[in-house]
Amino acid sequence: MPGETLGRLARRMEREEVLPGSVLMREGDAGDRFYVVLAGVLAVSQRDLGARSLLRPGDYFGEVAPAMGVPRTATVSALTPAVVASCDRATFDELVRPLFADDA
Repeated sequence: MPGETLGRLARRMEREEVLPGSVLMREGDAGDRFYVVLAGVLAVSQRDLGARSLLRPGDYFGEVAPAMGVPRTATVSALTPAVVASCDRATFDELVRPLFADDA
């Protein structure tokens, strides 16, 4: 991500401290926020497949629902105290979605 775009995204993101056991998003729910893990460890799971992966600082999640206009495809919960930054759908569409389009 170009530095200027990264700076604009950082200024528009909201920081949130998360307690262990907290669910940040639930599979099947509507979703309009994109997240970046700043600290801690988060677990990703799916109803039919169980535990899928762990997210650590620098990882991101929540891009599928706003990018594709579908419900959340997984549940993400905190395993440890964590800090995440998130942005709303408008910010995602403006600054993040074009990066996924470039990967296609």
